[in-house]
Amino acid sequence: MYAPWSSSNSKIDVAKKVMGEFLDSLKNTPDLEIALRCYGHQTYFKPTRDCKDTKLEVPFAPVKTNYLKVKQRILKLDPTGTTPIAYSLGECAADFTPKENVRNLVILITDGIEECGGNPCEVSLQLQKKGIFLRPFVIGIGLNVNFADVFACMGKFYDVSNELNFKDVLKLVTTEALTQTTVQVDLLDITKKPSESDVDMTFYIAGTNTVKYSYLHTINIRGNPDTLVVDPDLQYDLVVHTIPPVEKKGITIVRGKHNTIPLNAPQGFLKLELDGLMGKNFPATVIRKAGDMNTLIVQDFGKTEKLIVGKYDLEILTLPRIKMNDVEIKQSATNSIKIPTSGLAYIKKLSEGFGSVYSDDGKNVEWVYNLNQKLTNEIIYLQPGKYKVVFRYQNAKETIQTIERNFEIKSGLTQNVQLY
Repeated sequence: MYAPWSSSNSKIDVAKKVMGEFLDSLKNTPDLEIALRCYGHQTYFKPTRDCKDTKLEVPFAPVKTNYLKVKQRILKLDPTGTTPIAYSLGECAADFTPKENVRNLVILITDGIEECGGNPCEVSLQLQKKGIFLRPFVIGIGLNVNFADVFACMGKFYDVSNELNFKDVLKLVTTEALTQTTVQVDLLDITKKPSESDVDMTFYIAGTNTVKYSYLHTINIRGNPDTLVVDPDLQYDLVVHTIPPVEKKGITIVRGKHNTIPLNAPQGFLKLELDGLMGKNFPATVIRKAGDMNTLIVQDFGKTEKLIVGKYDLEILTLPRIKMNDVEIKQSATNSIKIPTSGLAYIKKLSEGFGSVYSDDGKNVEWVYNLNQKLTNEIIYLQPGKYKVVFRYQNAKETIQTIERNFEIKSGLTQNVQLY
């Protein structure tokens, strides 16, 4: 910062002058608090680098009283040390006073790049994901234009080439930082009203898999979709994690305005219930969109899930399988599916062997399950109905030695089946 710049004045002298004028312009800004963190100013660069040389010199307070403290501290600064940008940025996380309904912003001013082996871009990204602050503004004083790419990944970069340019950039950054840009996501029901809520949603940087924000959609106390503050300098792809998910790509945020993002997300409920004496077996159900073989979700009996309005195919993983097609989900309504509780078949064998269980109602015989060759006693949960087991011991070498047993299963009860 001691390097000559702008008519032989040093960078630090120009920066102190311009920052003083900048702070004077902020002093009457309502609802604004400012703080000052510095780095590379407490120790000397030689003989060794101090990569933890950073300090919150002036804590946050209302600008009306704090601007003079910040201004006076800047005037006393001496840039004697190194440039630990990543470490300093990470330390910023503890600087912000915990408050609700505020936007935390960082303006980083530097004349050099990271010198301590840190990764400012990764630190910035992680703190943004945690909601510590919004995308930082980075002002490079007299840097080589090639450094723009180095800083662009950590925030919005501005290159300052002279004193006048510095003033203009600070004015621009202030305007952008203080301009209130808000977003609400309207999840529309079947009547196009934004009544749907309580679902996760993810904002990705458009065209990438990079997650920028993750929120649980909320209807606020006024009965409206809650307002979010997002970085207006990016385009977004939005995925709302309904079942199935709904998405909108290439979303542009208009700066300084309240932006509304509508998505059709009408939903109803699917409830899976067991009818009869409760046993230990709670089958799962594979749910697919009607006519589509891709699995959307596996839902357990005893649970209720919210689904996008439409028709679905269900495959209930009982023995035997139960398939239900074109099960309809309607707006805000609950479709209850009830099946009998399974019973228990206790298959008893004297030794290892081969066999299968079939449903047998006297008219149709259908395969249900292959017995475990290695087990001598086996428990199988089956839907109520009539069955038979066909079995031959491993050491029995004649087909005529096949054993056949018929049995009936009732909900919640155990049926012993002896294969001897």
